Amino acid sequence: MKKFIGLTFAVSSLIQMHGALANQSTDTTNATQINEKFVQMQIQQNASLSRAIKTIVGHYPQQAASIVGTALDLYPDKYKEIIHSAISAQPTLAQEVVSIAIEKGISSCTSIVETAINADPSYVDFVVTAAAHSTPEELKDIVRIAVITEPDSADYIVQSLAKEHPNKIVDILQSAIGAVPLVGEYAVEALLALFPNDAEIVITTAVKESKAQKENVNKIIEAAKNSGVNLEDLGKYAINGGATTEELAKILDK
Repeated sequence: MKKFIGLTFAVSSLIQMHGALANQSTDTTNATQINEKFVQMQIQQNASLSRAIKTIVGHYPQQAASIVGTALDLYPDKYKEIIHSAISAQPTLAQEVVSIAIEKGISSCTSIVETAINADPSYVDFVVTAAAHSTPEELKDIVRIAVITEPDSADYIVQSLAKEHPNKIVDILQSAIGAVPLVGEYAVEALLALFPNDAEIVITTAVKESKAQKENVNKIIEAAKNSGVNLEDLGKYAINGGATTEELAKILDK
């Protein structure tokens, strides 16, 4: 009798569990359908996808990320318009929108990053860290496109990414200077402020990447000097990177 009761209870539990899972699946499907209908309805009412996204983000900020994801599913070829509209309307969504777009594989990571930065350059650090977290294997390309798109924020870009990927300082610095050589001094200042104990790798790498342009090398050495790097060490690191003794003398003797 006890065995029978136990078996009955087990079967009953399995039936209830199956019912609960079925209901959960139905709820998820319904939610997706509601989101799709809602987005389509907003587009009809606002006469354009861009206006619809801005309206949704403005009126329903808590649901915005979910609905933006639905919009990307419905209109993947309009991803630039969707990303730009969402971030322009609510810049704090930048990180989430970039992560969603990359996860859906609607376009290249670099195209998504460029679109997001153009929507609101002041959130560039959130954009690049989200992109690098989603696709760490594309770190170099992320740095490159971010610095090209927003060179004035190169210091924030390299600093934010170096915080998240401290073992990739060389890659980050090489990509930044390779993309826009003029940012070398700002990238060095930013990295030395964050990693003073890594002065050797920062200075040597920056000088090596900039040695074709003496003016940029001079600025990098000057930036390192102003950052408080010991002058004897600074000279050694810069020479290891390819600087000449003449270049060093001009700056260190000032």
